[in-house]
Amino acid sequence: MLATPAMAQRQRRGQDAPPPPPPVPVEAPVAEAPVATVAPGAVSSVVRAVIVRGTERLEPETVRSYINLSIGDRYDRERLDQAVKALYASELFADATIRDDNGTLIVEVKENPVINRIVIEGGKRVKEDKIREEIRLAPRQIFTRSKARADVGRILELYRRSGRFAASIEPKIIQLEQNRVDVVFEIQEGPKSKVRQINILGNEKFSEKEIRSSMATKQARAWRFFTSNDTYDPDRLAYDAQKLRQFYLTEGYADFRVVSTVAELTPDKKDFIVTYVLDEGERYKFGKVELDSQIRDIKPKEFQSLIRVKAGDWYNAQKIEDTVESLTETAGLLGYAFADVRPQFDRDKEKHEMNVTFAIGEAPRVYVERIQINGNTTTLDTVIRREFRLAEGDAFNSIKVRRTSDRLKGLGYFQEKLEIEQKPGSSPDKVILEANVQERPTGELQVSAGFSSIERFILSLSIRQRNFRGRGQELRASANLSSYSKSIEAGFTEPYLFGRNLALGFDVFRRDFRSFRFTSNNTRDTTYTQVSTGFQVRTGFSITEFWAASLRYGLSREEIGLDELVFFTNGVCDPLLAGRYLCEAIGKRTISSIGYSIIYNNLNNNLRPSAGQRFTFSQDLAGVPIGVKYLRSRVNYDWYHNLFGSGFVLNIGGEAGAIFGYGGRDVLLTDRFFLGQPQMRGFNIRGVGPRVLRRPLDADGNIVTDRQQATDDALGGKAYYLARAEIQLPLGSAISELGLRPSIFTDVGAVWNVKAPQTVCLNGPTTTFAECAPYNGSSLGFREEFLGNTPSPRLSVGIGVNWNSPFGPFRFDLAKALLKQPGDDTQLFQFNVGTQF
Repeated sequence: MLATPAMAQRQRRGQDAPPPPPPVPVEAPVAEAPVATVAPGAVSSVVRAVIVRGTERLEPETVRSYINLSIGDRYDRERLDQAVKALYASELFADATIRDDNGTLIVEVKENPVINRIVIEGGKRVKEDKIREEIRLAPRQIFTRSKARADVGRILELYRRSGRFAASIEPKIIQLEQNRVDVVFEIQEGPKSKVRQINILGNEKFSEKEIRSSMATKQARAWRFFTSNDTYDPDRLAYDAQKLRQFYLTEGYADFRVVSTVAELTPDKKDFIVTYVLDEGERYKFGKVELDSQIRDIKPKEFQSLIRVKAGDWYNAQKIEDTVESLTETAGLLGYAFADVRPQFDRDKEKHEMNVTFAIGEAPRVYVERIQINGNTTTLDTVIRREFRLAEGDAFNSIKVRRTSDRLKGLGYFQEKLEIEQKPGSSPDKVILEANVQERPTGELQVSAGFSSIERFILSLSIRQRNFRGRGQELRASANLSSYSKSIEAGFTEPYLFGRNLALGFDVFRRDFRSFRFTSNNTRDTTYTQVSTGFQVRTGFSITEFWAASLRYGLSREEIGLDELVFFTNGVCDPLLAGRYLCEAIGKRTISSIGYSIIYNNLNNNLRPSAGQRFTFSQDLAGVPIGVKYLRSRVNYDWYHNLFGSGFVLNIGGEAGAIFGYGGRDVLLTDRFFLGQPQMRGFNIRGVGPRVLRRPLDADGNIVTDRQQATDDALGGKAYYLARAEIQLPLGSAISELGLRPSIFTDVGAVWNVKAPQTVCLNGPTTTFAECAPYNGSSLGFREEFLGNTPSPRLSVGIGVNWNSPFGPFRFDLAKALLKQPGDDTQLFQFNVGTQF
């Protein structure tokens, strides 16, 4: 290597070593490594000695090993240059020179420092954990500038993937004693780079607005603050090119192509302008559409109905894909797992027609050779295998494979995107089904406190294990305390008793509920207390793949009480104060009931369904053999559909019920149906249905019409119905990661079928209303009205948001009642904490 002029000058002064370097600044930018040179002078052909200077941590022999020159070796200038390059290639040295002194090689090195710690400054939009994953430098490693530059590149790429192309990173080192350094990455994140404008060139058949609506990337606008689709992402541009091709191919333009895609940075270097150049081509129609099958069980005439395209229709690539999928599934249903369905095209450019032949290649009937399960560390194999609808040795059936996947997802033990792979077996007629599962936590411990518009103050503690001991058993316990209720419950369920498809479970509980009514000034007044203690034993079994049944028996002791200071007169319950139904309900009673349910369920996911339906019909007969006597019947139905395959999930559901007393017994108030929030949004709790409004009279004997001045007693009903339609709205991955699921909905329902209560006043009983004179020393009278006892529909529409927050589940609803009946109590905004939704 050639020595620097300063080094040569020091040599002429007789200095054997350079003076110590000046102090390193506290924060010195990382610079390029200097290029070492070989000093001029006489060059001996034989090495007489090798002297190493400047080492601190390393041994001189380590340095000698890198230069690959020993005493007695012959050398020239080229070999000395190679030795210096070898020293730098080791990345152990910040500086290195070799001087030749008449055959004595003097190697002077400056060791690279050791990293003390890595510091990240300025990173806010990207989590520090993700940044550190990209950094290869680490404490106690040797610092090199090349590694620092590589780390800078990786961090910049991380910011580019998050849409921040204006980000800049400056690495600095802070010199410490003992040749140690702190490495500091100073990050200037800059704003997210948006797509300011999308230009479409070459479009004649469709407007730019129509074309842009089919793309994932959107132009940055002020109202798009809930989405990240307006952020510039090179990968998304390639995806959009495919989306454009898909859009045109579904409209008949079989020759369409994207000529070019150009993304240009705006002059202010903040955003991008994206330009697509298109070649639309001509529009085609379907010509001849035929089916050619080499599988004997698939005959073209019999399977013609599976072809979803017809001659004369505009060419549509999506219909081609749907037909291929339908034929493949049908072949799989018949046992041909590896059926090869290929559409063959014959394009007639003169007639602008596309002739299509769906060719099904010859394939053997396939049998399941082996079922293989990977990734289950907690869940037992038997728990997973019992969900398989196919057994080893069965003929392959694609429908059963899909059903197995849905059942495994419905357990809630594994990842959402669980697929069962089909792999070739030991021979062409055998297949291996492989389930690669990724387990997720099934234990839940929740402690939450909050405020609800229904129950005010809420404190909840619950523990639940849905996969106890990896056997699929469920064990749960909970305690809840609010301003109007408190309860403690525990339960256990064994889904497969003795290895059979028979579930057995039990629950024990104690519930203490204080019902309330709205009085004057919209305040709440406790009407009755209801304390229930009991248990329930239940069992369930499958009838077919989708039909199931369950049986249950419950026994509980219940006590209804009233505040004697408020609702009693002369030690007796006063119907004028409490109402006839409450006076009838007070006391202790036993509820002994037996019931059953018939269930149909083909949902693709029981926890968060997006397709399928669920139907339940149930009846409970109380009074067997003792206690209150009634027959309660209920029916529930839900249908889910993924709209357009774009994340919009439509749910149409309904429920209805009726209860009848027998043996000369009427249905007590506490056994009736009530309707309002949270089941029917837009109405207050128990805000729909029969009720008694007690309106005060002013000093002149006129009725006070202000609802907030009236006392409101909801009576419930012996029949009800409730229907709903709801669409869950996708708002991008960023919102989904926060646990937010917005929706729009409409609810319609009613509750009715009770007899009008008789109110005893000083002027006699009445069945509709009573204008009661002052009594008990009161100076004013009041008027009672019986309202809402009608099946006429109540209707509300609104928007809602489900939020799985760190503090527990929240539900926010903003609903407007469009149809209501006299006496109904509406409410615009509602929210709840700690309820399931």
